[in-house]
This record gives sequence, structure tokens and C-alpha cells, in this order.
Amino acid sequence: MWGWSIFGPFHFDDHSMLRDPRITGSSGWWEVWLPLQTRPLTQFSFWANHALGGGSGEANPLPWHLVNLLLHAVNTWLVWRIAMRMLPSQGAWIAAALFALHPLQSEPVNYVFARSTLLMTTFCLLTVWFWLRERTLPALGCFVLALLAKEECVTLPFALLLLDWARGVKLERRKIGTAAVMLAVAALAGLRAVLATRAMPGSGAGFAAGITPFEYLRAQGVVIWRYLRLLALPYGFTVDTEVAMPDLWLSALGWAAILGLCVLAYRKGWYWLLAGFILLIPSSTIFPAEDLAADRRMYFPMFAFACFLVATRLKTPVILAILAGLGLISCYRTAFVWSSERALWQEAVERSPGKVRPRIQLARTLPVADAARVLEQASGIAPGDPDVPNELGLILLRNGRAAESLAAFGRALALNPSSAMILNNRGVALQELGQSKAAQADFLRALEKDPCLEDARRNLALTTGALPPEYPRGCPSSPRSSPKD
Repeated sequence: MWGWSIFGPFHFDDHSMLRDPRITGSSGWWEVWLPLQTRPLTQFSFWANHALGGGSGEANPLPWHLVNLLLHAVNTWLVWRIAMRMLPSQGAWIAAALFALHPLQSEPVNYVFARSTLLMTTFCLLTVWFWLRERTLPALGCFVLALLAKEECVTLPFALLLLDWARGVKLERRKIGTAAVMLAVAALAGLRAVLATRAMPGSGAGFAAGITPFEYLRAQGVVIWRYLRLLALPYGFTVDTEVAMPDLWLSALGWAAILGLCVLAYRKGWYWLLAGFILLIPSSTIFPAEDLAADRRMYFPMFAFACFLVATRLKTPVILAILAGLGLISCYRTAFVWSSERALWQEAVERSPGKVRPRIQLARTLPVADAARVLEQASGIAPGDPDVPNELGLILLRNGRAAESLAAFGRALALNPSSAMILNNRGVALQELGQSKAAQADFLRALEKDPCLEDARRNLALTTGALPPEYPRGCPSSPRSSPKD
């Protein structure tokens, strides 16, 4: 069913990932572990993918998708092994099937850049497996590896203690001490992630999210219910969800209902449901992100929610019908929606009509005239967004219309004069028109504003014939070579 994913193209941030010199360079195997490099284990897996592919990753996405698919298969097997220890045999099979087939899992399987979620889940599930077998030291080691893949699992120790309590296992001093160490390591990982967002303005999270923790918390009072609705009624998926900031009363009502559901779960003994909410806390409470909602955030919590759904004890024919339906939806999304950039972003435009980013992404897949029309629509939605004229300039530039692109880059700079990326893009257009001196001036100005901009360093070297400027020490992870997608 998910096999179609290996034939899919690269999407979204995949393209900028493949231009990251730490992933494509021969020394990337150790550079990805530098202090400000976020998610180093995931980055190392990307470097290994590129190295084993002989540097041909951009042309051949199949090996990259194959790794994601294999990780999902491993995660499904681990869910089954864990469920076999805690649920009746039939229930374990159903929980594993729900985890494997639910359409909420589509994005991490089909989107290479979402491998951090898959890899984190692998080591989190190994942590749970070792914990249930009373092997606390391997559990601690796997938890550290999970944090190195993605920091979104910092609340897992609480879920582990909850599951022990639900099983009636006495909390020994050894386990309490291990959980305390896990939480200390998680706190350090979380602090490191926050500091990295301060150093990397384009990260789209933390300090660079463009939204306060309170505003993010306010939105999650609605977003979490959207996740639960998709869990029960899997329709309305999109890679770029449009979430309007709810009124305070609606957000308060949403959070009150969530807390009420948690109280009910406690009284009813629905500990798997409580565990699912605990695993959602890192991505769906106060740590702000530019994307208020993202379906991939349900991937690991799906493990707990799937185990909870087993408790409904539906009859076997009903269960088989549900699983068949979920599998068909997931197959459709993989074979058709995720099969091309155009299909993916066309769906996003239709289901998030008030967002600019889906239109920018869709424009990249269209002929110039159609792209200009879509970007004009985007400009109508957000007249002050410099990314829209900048994208038009890039499309014109790629189609050999450098003179026309200058006007588009000029409009973008009028909206954001301090953008290093737009200055670099205008420099490329000037160079195409033979205006080398003016192009060099733009590249230098871009580097003054962002010394870590890889494209500007490379373009300046090409115009001067000299070696690229020395890469500054202390630059954030993944040198920025494209705007935040």
C-alpha cells in the first residue's frame, strides 16, 4: 500500500536539503554533529543517503523514499511487539494495522524531510520496548538517540511512568532515577533547540516562529480537535493546513474540553488516551512553530491512540472494513496526491484557500503564464508579503527572462529591504544581464546581512573568480540556501 511512496518525487524542503553542503559534502558525516546543528542523527542519515547514492540524490529520489518506507515498516513492527506485551493478541494486530495504515501517517512516509519524525519514533518505540522489559540503561540510550533525531519526544518519560502505573508495576528507585535522567537530558535538548532557533532566523520555530507561545497555545485549542477529528474521520488532509487564530472564548472552550476528556480518561482508565495527549504536548502546547498544525505531528502519538482505539472492541467485520477503508485512503494519497509536486500543492491551494505558501509552491510547478496568475492571487491575499514577487522573479529568471525578473526583485526588496536572499537573487539576475559589478555589490550586501548564506558566497566567488569567502564560525545548522518553505 505504501509501496507507491518510493516512486514519488522530492517535495518542499527536500530540495533545499539536497543543496545543504553539510549533507552533500564529504566532511558532512562529522559536520552534522556541530553544536548548533539541529537533529544531527537525522542529518547524518541524509548525509549517508547522499553518500551511498554517489551524489546523484537530486536525480533519483527512490533511495531516499525507500529509507523512509523501511523506517515506517520497522516502526509498525515495533508497535506490534509492544502491543503484544500490553494488549490481547488480536488487539495488538489491530493497533499495529491502525498505526500502519491510517492516512495521518502519509506525510512522514512520503516526505523525505519528515524522516526526523520516523527516526525519532523508531528510537522512542525502542525506548518503550526496553522499558517494558525492565532494561532501563538501553531505554535511556535509545531515548537519547530519539532526541538526536528530533526533540519532539521530550515528554516520553512521563508516558513511560504512566504506562507502568496503568500496568500496576511498582515504581522502583532505579526506574524513577532513569526517568529523572531522561527528563534532564530532554530539558537540555529542548534548551539547545530553542537556542538554535535564535541563531537560525529561517527555522520557522521558537524565536523564529513569528508567533508568541501564548498565541500558539491559543491556536492549539482548535488544532488538537482537528487532529482527533482526522483520527476518527480521515478526510480533509493537506500538506499545508490553514488554521485561523480562534477567538479566546473558542480556544478556552477547546482546552476545557481537552482537559475534561483527560479527566474522563483518567476515571475510565483510558491510559492509552492519556499517553497520546502526553506525546502531543511538545508540538501542540507552548513551543511555537510557524505551522500551527501539521499532520506529521500525530505520527508518534498515533501509537498510543491506536492502542486506545482497540479498547472500543468493535466486531471483527467492522474492524476489517475500517482498516480496508483507511488503507484505500492512504493508498490514494500516496499514489496520486503525493505522486507529484503539482498534485500535492493543488490540493493544498484548494483546502487552504487563504494561505500564500501553497500558491507559491504550486507556481513553481507551472508554466510562466499560469505561475504568474497563481502568484497574482497570492499577492491579493497578502499584498505585503515579499516572498510573492521574489518567487515571480525566480520563475522569470529560470525561464531566461532576467530583465523582467529585476522588476519583480525590486518590488520584493521594496517590501523587505533587509532580505539577504532577495539581494542575492537580484544579483544573479544582474549577472545574467552582464552587469558583474552591480551583481557583486548585491552579493556583498547579502553577505553583510547574512554571512551564512551559502548561495551568496558561491555566487560572489563565481563573479570574482576567487575562492568563496571563508565560512564564518558559529553559523547555524544547515546553511540557508533558499527561503523557508
